[in-house]
Amino acid sequence: MKFRHEIVIDADQQAGEEGSSKPSLARVGLLSALAIGIHNFPEGMAVGVGAASGDLTTGAALTVGIGVQNIPEGLAVAAALMAAGYSRNLSAGIALLTGLVEPVGGLLGSSLAWFAAALLPGILGFAGGAMLYVISDEIIPETHRKGHETLATGSLMIGVALMLALGTLLES
Repeated sequence: MKFRHEIVIDADQQAGEEGSSKPSLARVGLLSALAIGIHNFPEGMAVGVGAASGDLTTGAALTVGIGVQNIPEGLAVAAALMAAGYSRNLSAGIALLTGLVEPVGGLLGSSLAWFAAALLPGILGFAGGAMLYVISDEIIPETHRKGHETLATGSLMIGVALMLALGTLLES
């Protein structure tokens, strides 16, 4: 069964509403792709600034760290789109496009490192805010459908604790 790729989003539709979840899933998938695309641009800038700093260790660590975390981001976008009925190829293509924003940010960051370094905290804050908005407005309500509240909340808590622990361990 194939779903049409034409998406009409009803402004009054709420996540978890009775009936077909396909429009809701499509909306979550597309918003996730948009948020991750926005999020990847300043990440690319951070890599570009790090590479232009002249410190090979910093540039390499940023490149590898951000590159590794892009894998689950791309998989999340593709999985959300496939769950909404998009084909595997289209889902992978959209996920790839969200990642291709990063080299553009990297080129800009490295070319304008002196300027980008000063703007980077605000830009990264905006990118983080975009991700938090999509998570709190779309993804969390979707994970709480059909009685999965406890598993979703527990997984979120474990993920936050793991990220805090890794941040603390890797900082020293």
